[in-house]
Amino acid sequence: MTILQRLIEQAKRPRGLIGSVMLHIMNVAHSGINNWLIQSGAIQNGDVVLDIGCGGGRTIQALSKINRNGKIYGIDFSEQAIRNTMKVNQLDVASGKVTVKQASVSNIPYPEAFFDKITACQTHYFWGDLANDVKEVFRVLKQGGQFIIISEIYKINYHRKDYKTNIELRQLFDSVGFQSVNIQEHTKNGWLYIVGTK
Repeated sequence: MTILQRLIEQAKRPRGLIGSVMLHIMNVAHSGINNWLIQSGAIQNGDVVLDIGCGGGRTIQALSKINRNGKIYGIDFSEQAIRNTMKVNQLDVASGKVTVKQASVSNIPYPEAFFDKITACQTHYFWGDLANDVKEVFRVLKQGGQFIIISEIYKINYHRKDYKTNIELRQLFDSVGFQSVNIQEHTKNGWLYIVGTK
């Protein structure tokens, strides 16, 4: 396995000391995308929010700051990511405002229609079966709730063999049952923002 392949594996599923360092780097590198999510106004105070692939925990931290009266949940299939997220959000975890669990997007450990908003920042291009995973997201989303994907376009192109184009992603959301799909591109930074409303 090459060094690049090892780094990609660590980005996909951080482990150990190298994984912890990678998560710290991600927290810094993803700050611009997190700001774009926050500035979009999609998350409202009082929302029950799930962040899929919570990584180093900065997205959850940002969501918590603007959602003072809501509750934030996070899942990640990396045990290291869960540890780092809990450390970054120590006070909110202690108060019960933030809950994180080691889990996969393919089997989200919450009941149907549980969340107002679900976010996936820089993670969906790693999902093994995007079509079925989006169905699982749809299952736990409330009627009228929103699923938000935000990602760097070049990472989608690099990691995914399917669902690369905006047309393919829109068709996927439509086929799962989302009532509306809004796709925006931040052309200067090469970012993609997708909102599907159930």
